[in-house]
Amino acid sequence: MDLIEAILIAIVEGLTEYLPVSSTGHMIFTSSYFGIQEDDFTKLFQVSIQFGAILAVVVLYWRKFFNFSKLNFYIKLALAVVPALILGYLFDDYIDAVLGNPIPIAIVLIVGGFILLFIDNYFKNPVVAEEEDISIKKAVTIGFWQCLAMMPGTSRSAASIIGGMQQGLTRQVAAEFSFFLAVPTMLAVTCYSVFLKTYKVSGLKGYELLTQSGDNMKLFVIGNIIAFIVAIIAIKFFIGVIKKYGFKPWGYYRIVAGTLLLIYFIYIK
Repeated sequence: MDLIEAILIAIVEGLTEYLPVSSTGHMIFTSSYFGIQEDDFTKLFQVSIQFGAILAVVVLYWRKFFNFSKLNFYIKLALAVVPALILGYLFDDYIDAVLGNPIPIAIVLIVGGFILLFIDNYFKNPVVAEEEDISIKKAVTIGFWQCLAMMPGTSRSAASIIGGMQQGLTRQVAAEFSFFLAVPTMLAVTCYSVFLKTYKVSGLKGYELLTQSGDNMKLFVIGNIIAFIVAIIAIKFFIGVIKKYGFKPWGYYRIVAGTLLLIYFIYIK
C-alpha cells in the first residue's frame, strides 16, 4: 500500500462509516481495485483507521460522552455492544473469508438498498424522540440488530438504525444512537485487530504489522487523521439528509453502486 492508496481508502472510510451504505464494503471495493486487498497490512489498515472515525463521534457529541452524571447512557452502550463482541469473535474466520470476495458484498449492497427504499414507510409511528427514553431492553435489541452487519456489505449503521426504528425510535434518534453505539463497537474491533488478532498470510499480530516499518506506522497515523476529518463532515451531512429525505436516497445509491460494482468485478476486472 502506498500513500495515495492509503489516503483514498481513509477518505472512503470517513465518508461511509456512519452512512447506511457499508464502509467495509466500500473499502474492500477500493482496495480490490488497487489489487492490494489480500495484503495483511491492508486488512489491518481498513479496520484500524476506524479509530479516527470513532473520535469524530466523540468530538461532535462530547457533551454526551463526557456527561458522567448520566450513568445509564454508558450502561446502555456497554450492554448493547455485547452481542457484537461475542458473535464477532465466534465468526471472525468466516468474516475474513467473505472480505476477500467483493461479489457477494455487492449483492448484499443491492439487497440492502431495496430495504432502505421502503423502511420509512414501514416504521411510521415512532414513540422515542430522546436518547434518554431508550430503555436498556431497547438498547440491547438494537445491539442484536447491529450483528447483521457482520455480513460485509450490510452496513453496521443501516442495521443499527433499522433496529432503532423497529424499537420505536425516530429517524434522528435512531441514527444518533447508532453513532453512539459505534464507539464501543469499533473501539473493540480495532483493539482486537491491532493487539490480539494474528494475520494468516504473515503470521504476525496487528501491532507487529504496524511496527514492521516506519512507512506502515506513517500510513496508520495519516489514515486515522483523514478518516477523523472526513467522518465529521459525513455525520453532519447524513443527519441533515435523513431529516429532510429519510433513507430513500441511500437506498437508491446502494442499488446503483452495488450494480455497477457487480458488473465491474464479474465482467471487467
